This record gives sequence, structure tokens and C-alpha cells, in this order.
Amino acid sequence: MSQKNEFGQPVGEALPDWQPRPHPGRETLEGRLCRLEPLRAEHADALFAAYQLAEDTRAWTWLLREPDTDVESYRAWVQSVVSLPDPIHFAVIDKQSGQPVGTLALMRIDSKNGVVEVGHVHFSPLLSRTPMSTEAQWLLMRYAFDTLGYRRYEWKCNSLNEPSRRAALRMGFQYEGHFRQALVIKGHNRDTDWFSIIDQEWPEVDEAMQKWLAADNFTADGKQRTSLESWRQPKR
Repeated sequence: MSQKNEFGQPVGEALPDWQPRPHPGRETLEGRLCRLEPLRAEHADALFAAYQLAEDTRAWTWLLREPDTDVESYRAWVQSVVSLPDPIHFAVIDKQSGQPVGTLALMRIDSKNGVVEVGHVHFSPLLSRTPMSTEAQWLLMRYAFDTLGYRRYEWKCNSLNEPSRRAALRMGFQYEGHFRQALVIKGHNRDTDWFSIIDQEWPEVDEAMQKWLAADNFTADGKQRTSLESWRQPKR
């Protein structure tokens, strides 16, 4: 709720007990379907092989990097990012196979203000559009909100990346705006769309995601019984 200062000017809600939050660590986060592990050099070969299962390189269109053409170059990229304090990359481990099937990261970490962004999302065909992909996102959200106590969790994407925009809205992110000519990527203009979840919204988002991810929400052949969006709809 907005408040006023001694001059009668509106100011934001007072947060007298606010303290800077811890910087995210290289933690292992366990789920039912997958596990997030801090990205390591040992993940590189299996990840490269998983990405090679794609029929073409369209999954790279929206990434900041060009596709790696050989495992050596991918190993070199992994080695270049594994020790960075920001972004912090995680490998998504399929608990059934024990193999890494994709990566995502916490980035633009602002521990002073309790703000963090999820990005560098690169899921192989073994992970994309599966319940495991949603669980991977939920594990990272839960770490940011419940473990670290962050106030704001951001999602940003190329405004033309309709699959990413749909994914953000499906998981409960709120659309915030369209930033024109935000970047130049691979020789092309990029407008960026911003989405977020804030701490006040997280309990509802969390509850819906847990209900959707529950084993009994899926049929024997893996089809969802109730959509994630439906779990967030107000109950009449």
C-alpha cells in the first residue's frame, strides 16, 4: 500500500524489516522427476549429445549464442561459465536416466533488492514440453522464493519468441511490458518482453504447480488430467 512522507508525497510501502538476501549458491535441488545440479564440465558431453537429438537448430534461434558445431566447442563454453557468480548455470538431470537433458540459470542477481531472473534456458528434445521441464522451472522458483527469500523473480524473452511468452504466462508470470530495441542479437534487433512473479503471488503459483506436477494429475500414458492454468483459476 502506498504511503505518504512528511511532504505529503506518495512513497512506496514501508519495509522496515527488509534485509538484503543471500546470493544464490551452487545448490542441488531435488524434485520428483528431475534434479538440478550446478553445471559442471562433466555434464558437457551428455548435454551436447542430448541437443544433437533435435532435427535442426531452431532451438538456438532465441539463444544469445550460435549453435556449437562440435563437442569440443560446447565443452569450452561449459568450462567458461561453471565458476561465474552471475549467471549461475544448472544442469537438469532426468532422474529416470540419470543423464543431463538441459540447462537453465539464475542471472542478473540483485541480492540487495531481492530480485533475480531465470534465463539461459536451453532444453533438449528429451526435456522440452515434458512435465519435467515444468518441474525444473518450479525447483528454481522455489529456491529463490522459499529458500533465499527473494521478492521478485523475472522472465525476459525476445518479443518474437512466442513459445517463451506462452510458457511464462502458463506458469503464472505476469506480463509487465515491451522494451523496444533493447538488444542487438546475432545482427538483428531484439525487442524484449518482461514478465515477473512477486512474493505475494508466489504461494498461489507454487500451490498450482505442485498440484499440476503431482503424479495423480497424469494418466498412465502421461497426459495431464487438469491444466496448470486451471489450477490457478479462482474456485467458485
